[in-house]
Amino acid sequence: MRSVPRRRLVAGLLLAPLLSGCFASSGGEAPSSEESDGSRLRVALAFPPTENFSPYGADATLLSRLGVTEGLTGLDANGTAIPALAASWTRENDRGWLFTLREATFQDGTQVTAPLVAAALTHATEAEVTPAALSGVELTAKAAGDDRVRITTAAPDPVLPLRLSSPGLAVLSAKAYGEAGAVSPVGTATGPFELTATTGTTAATLDRFDDYWGGRAQASGIDARFVADGTARTNALRTGETDLAEAVPVSQAASLDKGTARETATTRTTSLFLNAGSGPFEDARVRAAAREAVDTSALAEGVYEGHADPGAGIYGPAVNWAGSKRVTPAGRARATDPDGTSVTLATYDNRPELPEVAQVLKQQLEKAGFEVKLEVREYARLESDVLAGKFDAFVSARNTMLDTGDPVSVLASDYTCDGGYNLALLCDKQVDKTVEGARGVSDTEQRRDKAMEAEAEILGTDAVVPLVHQRIITGVASSVSGVLLDPYERALVGTGTRC
Repeated sequence: MRSVPRRRLVAGLLLAPLLSGCFASSGGEAPSSEESDGSRLRVALAFPPTENFSPYGADATLLSRLGVTEGLTGLDANGTAIPALAASWTRENDRGWLFTLREATFQDGTQVTAPLVAAALTHATEAEVTPAALSGVELTAKAAGDDRVRITTAAPDPVLPLRLSSPGLAVLSAKAYGEAGAVSPVGTATGPFELTATTGTTAATLDRFDDYWGGRAQASGIDARFVADGTARTNALRTGETDLAEAVPVSQAASLDKGTARETATTRTTSLFLNAGSGPFEDARVRAAAREAVDTSALAEGVYEGHADPGAGIYGPAVNWAGSKRVTPAGRARATDPDGTSVTLATYDNRPELPEVAQVLKQQLEKAGFEVKLEVREYARLESDVLAGKFDAFVSARNTMLDTGDPVSVLASDYTCDGGYNLALLCDKQVDKTVEGARGVSDTEQRRDKAMEAEAEILGTDAVVPLVHQRIITGVASSVSGVLLDPYERALVGTGTRC
């Protein structure tokens, strides 16, 4: 973990460029509400871009949270697909859907048309790294006139409108797509804010897009800074040098003024992923020993200071239907004595509690008989090694509904043999069979039942141990209104966000 002097240095670097934000005025006083309309918002985010703002990976969420990108559909608070660039849609048959586009303009001035939308979706299907929302899905998009797009899937996909709400399936203009698969959202998206400049992985500048179909944003732009250190983000908010601070550490929440720390129940679960593909945790009996060693209540009450619930499953309390449908895992392996088994446990520090969670887990595992080496990095320097199986265990905070809003799709992405975000490297034929069977179920309640059956089978492998279900704390200056506190964590700044 970082030392105190390092944190102070990061805080100083953050504060310096933010002084020209929405409170700056010639007299040093806050402007009136009329004067502040159109001010720029200063936002401190926890995760830097890892793929040059490509919409096909983790950066997709950064773009949607900042109001840059959008897809054909959106997702409401109940997890239902709602219109976005598509004004409406109909299901023509088991494999075909027809989407009717609204009148909209790309940020480069070109019109949103069916051929361009079809081309954008085709680029996503051909991306070197498949967007998580398309894990195990083959789709074809073709224009059906200027304002309608026909999307066909190789197999029946009853939740396609939900899938198309994913931040990873954002629609960009033709100028976004370069040679060798390069994709740039700079000035090519459709959202209320246009990404105009970036400074490596440290900062981004966004200006208001006045021709946004959903109405003119109240803020004139956004000055975003990417700061992994949670203390630095909180200090910037506390001293008035930023307007929004993402992921405030629970240890810092009490230091903020009343009403400044906004807690939101989310669909994010922090879990311990055990490498089932290689190393000591390839043995299910050793995984069972690790699972039995974990005390989740100590994490929820100790590390998270009551701002989280003990892990109950892959889906937490914010997925309000999950608790009543949960199935008890069966057929778990009998735990073996670790007897000094050496394992490497990794996590990242962009989410401030995770290093402490990992430290507590290290102690719990060592008490059970494991020898544990702990490694902490920034997420951008960790993900590829985790997916390559270079660690035995990994602590990660995963929003289970982020990619599609569909409970089955996240299981396909995260826990099947061909899943694109399989942190546990789990490959279990029975799990794959159950998830595949759930994919074709169109009735909402029946699909949820099938998802819970699959959850039980996954938990029965002990490849993942749910630790806590998180409530996210967002720091919001008292002068700011209209912040989007989204349980799915896809949105943060919208047309109504203002100082």
